Amino acid sequence: MVSRIIELLREYGHDVCSYFRSSSEINGSLTGQIRAFFSGLYSFSSRKQIRQIINDFKPDVIQVQNLYPLISPSVLVEAGRHNIPVVMRCANYRLICPNGLFFRDGKICEKCAEGREWWCFLRNCEQNWFKSLGYALRNYIARTRRYFFDNVTIYYAQTEFQHKRLIQEGFPADRVCVIPNMVAPNGFEVNSKQGQYVAFAGRISPEKGIDTLIEAARACPDIQFKAAGSYERMPNLANKVPENCDLCGHLNTEQLGEFYSDSRITVLCSIWYEGFPSVLLEAMLRGKPVVCSRIGGLPEIVDDGVTGLLFEPGNVDDLTQKIRYLWDRPDLCRQMGRACREKVLREYSPHAYYRRLMFTYKSAIEINKHNNGDTR
Repeated sequence: MVSRIIELLREYGHDVCSYFRSSSEINGSLTGQIRAFFSGLYSFSSRKQIRQIINDFKPDVIQVQNLYPLISPSVLVEAGRHNIPVVMRCANYRLICPNGLFFRDGKICEKCAEGREWWCFLRNCEQNWFKSLGYALRNYIARTRRYFFDNVTIYYAQTEFQHKRLIQEGFPADRVCVIPNMVAPNGFEVNSKQGQYVAFAGRISPEKGIDTLIEAARACPDIQFKAAGSYERMPNLANKVPENCDLCGHLNTEQLGEFYSDSRITVLCSIWYEGFPSVLLEAMLRGKPVVCSRIGGLPEIVDDGVTGLLFEPGNVDDLTQKIRYLWDRPDLCRQMGRACREKVLREYSPHAYYRRLMFTYKSAIEINKHNNGDTR
């Protein structure tokens, strides 16, 4: 998504300078892990590099996203020292929850909210004491030293749900806005065929509710189910699926397009809060109705009874009932599919994203001028 934002800005004629650090630098070595531990708390090298970029590029605004584990909030302090407004895209819940998921042991966990990040270590949320300690410490230090509170001009969430959670945690309501994700319509054709199976696409891992999906497939032996995505996080999954459920593994962009097109319904059965899954937009843009968990910000994307149906997360019977209802009504699937595509083109287009982003940037610049006493 970050690369798409950069591309979008350049398409509209903006000069963009990017700064990335990759977790591949850690390289799995003990030395790399120790370096990541301390750089997550405060990276002097990243701050120095950002200082150089600011001096050379002279940006009007700086946008940040994932600063951990190698960049750290130190770059925010440097931006503040140069009086440059900072806009932060909140792609997950990491400002509140050290691992960004609000999820542990197969269920929602909010123990680290309200400044209690020590629970990440006490419960060893990362299944690695050293890593869990690092996650907890970096959130604690950032919170107590107000790195984000004092050095970010505007935060933008992806959903109203995330927006409300940030405000509940004390982030100023007048400096938190919502910019939903985008998807480019190019190459996303609508297939008017009835569709031959129920599709799932995305990361195949426990928080995605895969077990619920498998049990729903088992309860509908006459309906074909297909799941696209790597299942290395659930290596024994192949031994658990019923005969009417195929694990397709990782698919490239072209294969994924065909995968959506040949389906009748798309299912998203997550049991965690999610961010703003692009698979929803991709399926909806291809005119596929969605059976989706009623959790987090997902009901903002899927309008119950209009672009799909919502079910209670983790409830196999409810999911089965909703799948069966749509499967037996192909005309309704096509009707909802048209509504899906119309909503995506109307609300989640690159142009809509650009307008919202420009308004946010301009607001951040004005806030920054006001805070620095510039009344021009």
